[in-house]
Amino acid sequence: MEKRMRTLRTLFFYGVLGALLPVLGCRSLAQDQAANWPIYQLKAEQQWRLNLPHGERFDASGLLLAKNADLLTLSDTGPTLYRILLPGAGEAVNLQPLTNCFTGLQLAHLAPYNGHYDSEGIAQDDQGRLYICEEGNRWILRCDPKLGRSEVLPIDWSPVKEFFSADRNASFEGIAIGGGKIYVANERSEPVIAEVDLKTLKVTGHFVVFPRTPSLLGMLHYSDLSWFGGKLYVLCRHHRVVLEVDPQTHQVLAEFNYRELEDKLGYQTVYPTGAMEGLAVDRNYFWLVTDNNGMGRKDAPKDIRPTLVKCKRPGN
Repeated sequence: MEKRMRTLRTLFFYGVLGALLPVLGCRSLAQDQAANWPIYQLKAEQQWRLNLPHGERFDASGLLLAKNADLLTLSDTGPTLYRILLPGAGEAVNLQPLTNCFTGLQLAHLAPYNGHYDSEGIAQDDQGRLYICEEGNRWILRCDPKLGRSEVLPIDWSPVKEFFSADRNASFEGIAIGGGKIYVANERSEPVIAEVDLKTLKVTGHFVVFPRTPSLLGMLHYSDLSWFGGKLYVLCRHHRVVLEVDPQTHQVLAEFNYRELEDKLGYQTVYPTGAMEGLAVDRNYFWLVTDNNGMGRKDAPKDIRPTLVKCKRPGN
């Protein structure tokens, strides 16, 4: 309980500070601690609208750069993974469903579960097994493409259950795997990143990282995770930044701001939240994809397709 209270006090303090200081014209915490980590600006090098077969609505909820260099995504209405068929011709690319993972037949043993799968982030381990975090039931689904088998991992979430909201739509939003651990982002009501040992499936810890960049009301909202080069990358949807995090010390190493490129996309929104909900990172690029909740852009209000954005990694 004491750890939880410290987390809440920290989030409240930085949230209020981040919201008030720019308004009051005061020096920000970021200015006073400028040596902590650098802040870079991400700029769109290329972007594509995503075409789903038959033109259905598709709210992208995750992104993964797989071991075979495939770029995978999924929607928040089902566990089907889609391969993004890059390079695209012009401003759009097509999506191709994967037929060997998270199929209806493979998941039939989960009956009598009758609702839709609120699927969010995607991850992959060194054995090539694919993972999805499912928000509504707080499941981690795993598929072994070689065996054609999918399962729900038997993880006991008791060590971090105190952070779970009664709102089932404010839960598991991102997943990444690296260094022998599964990282799961509990998104917003009490945002926290849980660590799970990949072999034992035991929760081994949790932590919070907070951007230096302020956001409206200081709200913290984790919307995806990615692993590359021994580092964990955290997509903070409300702050419009990606944080590079040392997984051992939980220290933020760098911050990558994408607010300008998102503003240029011009998606309409009902709430003052960001649109990015998928993140993949490699040596040279950051890949971001929108979950625009069926909303169009200001210059194309009837075009509700999500957008994939490719950004050159600053400093390369």
